Amino acid sequence: MRALITGANGQLGRALADVLARAHAQVDTADLPDLDISSMASVEAWLAGHEPYDVVYNCAAFTNVDGCEQDFAAAFAANALGPMNLSIACAKIGATLVHVSTDYVFPGTEPGARTEDDVAAPISAYGRSKLAGEGLALANNPRTHVVRTAWLYGDGRNFVRTMLSLADRFDQITVVDDQLGNPTYAVDLAGELVRIAATKDYGVWHCTNEGTCSWADLAQETFALAGRQTQVVRCTSAEWKQAHPESADRPAFSSLENHRLAKTIGNGMRPWKEALAAYLEAEGLREGVA
Repeated sequence: MRALITGANGQLGRALADVLARAHAQVDTADLPDLDISSMASVEAWLAGHEPYDVVYNCAAFTNVDGCEQDFAAAFAANALGPMNLSIACAKIGATLVHVSTDYVFPGTEPGARTEDDVAAPISAYGRSKLAGEGLALANNPRTHVVRTAWLYGDGRNFVRTMLSLADRFDQITVVDDQLGNPTYAVDLAGELVRIAATKDYGVWHCTNEGTCSWADLAQETFALAGRQTQVVRCTSAEWKQAHPESADRPAFSSLENHRLAKTIGNGMRPWKEALAAYLEAEGLREGVA
């Protein structure tokens, strides 16, 4: 199998490259400035210079949720036009596209985990750009998997790392407690993306680690596993917005259910607390683990 990973310098891209390398796949990795997926000319030039791919994994995205509010044109270019360009190009060479999307396509106004059949209605510029990317990818290549995930962390900048960095400087940290979702370890997601890519059951998938928590819960569990005594001060989204008026609105309840995985190839995603412990151990950050 020949594969291309776009956005390869991100935490998911790096995890996916490792998984595919262990599977002895032939893998090319690409990121800015060598490949700009928002430019069809750049996509075509890249593909013209390489042997045809069997599968393209799109991990490239503009993921700064607040930044998307300030520059929707840039968000739309990366998150909507980019997947469209890759989808069109994949259709021409007969390749499968695996496009990674987000829980933020849902408004988060209803309790309960969202399935793939629930209606998306994003409340942020980021969510709107990602939902547009889903539709454009699916419309331009029948061999497309759209995989929604959530609250990703891995080898790179992420919420867990930020919390530990703040804990080095502060005795207490204020964290939002009324936004609920699924923390997801990039390594676990990468393994499932490879399994999904091998199927011909194209369409939309949800793929997160199992279980739902708040950002404050995630911070608390991180500190407990890392042996930190830092206190988590829980606040509401309204209180955070008042202190940070420039911040984008986030879904209150964006938990995803891996419904399609469970009904087809099997849900291989472990509980979020187990995945977090594995991540901290792998990074040498877990208390009592060398």
